[in-house]
Amino acid sequence: MTDQITTASLKRQAIFWLATTAAIIVFLYIFRSILLPFFAGLALAYFMDPVADFLERRGLSRLTATIVILLSFIILFVIALMVVVPVLATQLTEFIARLPTYLVQLQTLVASASVETGWLSNYLGIDPEALQSGVDALLNQSAGFLTTLFQGIWSSGKAVLDVAGLLIVAPVVAFYMLLDWDKMIAKVDSWIPRNHVDSVRRIGRDVNVAIAGFVRGQGTVCLILGLFYAIGLTIVGLNFGLLIGLFAGLISFIPYVGSLVGLVLSLGVALVQFWPDWIMIAIVAAIFFAGQAIEGNFLQPKLVGDSVGLHPVWLMFALFAFGSLFGFTGLLIAVPAAAAVGVLVRFALEKYLDSDLYAGKNKPGKATK
Repeated sequence: MTDQITTASLKRQAIFWLATTAAIIVFLYIFRSILLPFFAGLALAYFMDPVADFLERRGLSRLTATIVILLSFIILFVIALMVVVPVLATQLTEFIARLPTYLVQLQTLVASASVETGWLSNYLGIDPEALQSGVDALLNQSAGFLTTLFQGIWSSGKAVLDVAGLLIVAPVVAFYMLLDWDKMIAKVDSWIPRNHVDSVRRIGRDVNVAIAGFVRGQGTVCLILGLFYAIGLTIVGLNFGLLIGLFAGLISFIPYVGSLVGLVLSLGVALVQFWPDWIMIAIVAAIFFAGQAIEGNFLQPKLVGDSVGLHPVWLMFALFAFGSLFGFTGLLIAVPAAAAVGVLVRFALEKYLDSDLYAGKNKPGKATK
């Protein structure tokens, strides 16, 4: 009789949580075009909550701490808009305009090197003329691909186009969320069924550790790497060094992808710009190898650690899936959602391995009737 009651209770709970999850997904999908500033404000509040707690421990009220944090953020953001963003926009526009020329120059370098040394035909069995025609076809296809890509980004990131709304709504949402963060957590905690409160709190703590470890820890790693690459490439005089360096750092949340993409882009530009000065080309490559060494030996262990548990393949799947469903807003929530789902899956697996479904009905340690 007890087993029947327990089974019925588990079924009710499973139905309830599945229905709740489905309702949340439907809500996000219906309102996906207007959610960006709200999720941006929520992410900002979550990111800054430890700072607010720190200021509270130093004697400031929650309201004062929230005002100080958001004013500081707005000041830094305005400075970035005035100084960094115009430079990046100029470099991005110039890079897109010069990309076909760079590809043609790279093609010419490879073809000339092959004609002089014959290494393509001798070692790889590639006809230089066939390579030339292939690259020409690739360039024609690349133009259409880039056009389609930017049109897709323009349409999927439609909410970003309303910059005024984003800049006004997100800080307001962040202010109120940060101000009432602890109250909201306590309120949600009061809604948890009392007979499952320990399990739910444990899941909540694990989710918070995973999200905080990735969003705060990996976000800091990406920022440091982006600054390192940008400053290093700018110092050596590489064209578009600031743009390539910051871009490589920002996508470094996927292990090796950021450094690899940045290395390929910077080496391509360096070959065109510095050829035949192999020393400068090697220095550009050395900047990315040094960044990888710093990330692997210092930044990752100190700032992220082993608590995140996000596999790179799962992370990339989450980015593609949420981006496809919810556009730019989906990209914003993909990482914390992937971390939360990972925690839930591990918890479910732990319960399964400790259940009769795995061990059988007469599980060792349980009395049989």
